[in-house]
Amino acid sequence: MLNEQISKEFHSAYLYLDMANYYYDHNLNGFGNWFDVQTKEENAHAMFFIEYLRNNGIAVKLETIPAPTFEFKNFKEPLTAAFEHEQFITNSIHDIYAEAYSIKDFRTMQFLDWFVKEQAEEEQSADDLCKRFDLFGADPKGLYLLDNELGGRVFTEPTMTL
Repeated sequence: MLNEQISKEFHSAYLYLDMANYYYDHNLNGFGNWFDVQTKEENAHAMFFIEYLRNNGIAVKLETIPAPTFEFKNFKEPLTAAFEHEQFITNSIHDIYAEAYSIKDFRTMQFLDWFVKEQAEEEQSADDLCKRFDLFGADPKGLYLLDNELGGRVFTEPTMTL
């Protein structure tokens, strides 16, 4: 399950890179930046799983990452898709946690505690962006200001003690 999660995290990065490209293609560079930062975060999450497996003598098995298949029709759709994807990832983390609990794998449970908290933040961030778009995105000036604000988001390398 941990190896599968690596693929899910890299797939998340791939999806967010596709969403960033969509916004850059439509001259919404701030939205593109927001998703570029998400891409980097998901890559970092995948690397945490890889490091955890390596540190515990478990072989890392990388899988094929499928290409994104989105066909966005408006500026809100990527935001909604991102929120729904974060919910999917949260459920996946919870499933791994439940399995670790059932076999009393306390080390993995402790490792996953960081991800449980992180996913709450990821879902909140994506949901907030959807709600802010609903408030301001229909007005060109509001969209401009929101795009400008999102352009200021900076990637901060997440840290975790393994």
